[in-house]
Amino acid sequence: MSLCTLIPALVGLISGILGYLLGKMGSKGGDNRGSISLQSDLDACRDNSKSLSARIASLENDLVTSKSASSSTSQGFTSSAGETYSYNAAASLAVLGKKWKQDDLKIVEGIGPKIEGLYHNAGIKTWKSLSETSVEKSQSILDSAGERYAVHNPATWAKQAQLAYQGKWQELKDWQDSLDGGKQKT
Repeated sequence: MSLCTLIPALVGLISGILGYLLGKMGSKGGDNRGSISLQSDLDACRDNSKSLSARIASLENDLVTSKSASSSTSQGFTSSAGETYSYNAAASLAVLGKKWKQDDLKIVEGIGPKIEGLYHNAGIKTWKSLSETSVEKSQSILDSAGERYAVHNPATWAKQAQLAYQGKWQELKDWQDSLDGGKQKT
């Protein structure tokens, strides 16, 4: 379960408990012992809520500052050599300065929405599959779409995709900074 779903779930749970306790408190009317018990339960819920909020903030901080940590919510990749890679959106945001969805082919310099669509139509929908696509196969996908796409040079795209799926964000950024529209600068 990701933090995006955990936080609303916790807020909902705490709100439900508070609503129940307040309802019980209102229905008892003059029962002072019940009110005291409910008040102590309410205070305990508030303390628990503060503790959980602090823990969530701490986990979010750890996630943002971590460059290579894999969380229980990350999705792993296994390379042909048996290495496992985990996608960490916060790490990619920290290095690249933009939030990317996993397997968004537009992370590769030189690929825009239309070229991404060409790859998707060819069955190449992940960074891993793009990283395993030969330059010749990439060029044939572009050539089949017409002159407008045939002028692109996909020579660096597989390597960029490999760096993305391996989570090597700084290496990807440094390399992309040295590229010109996805091509080696001459």
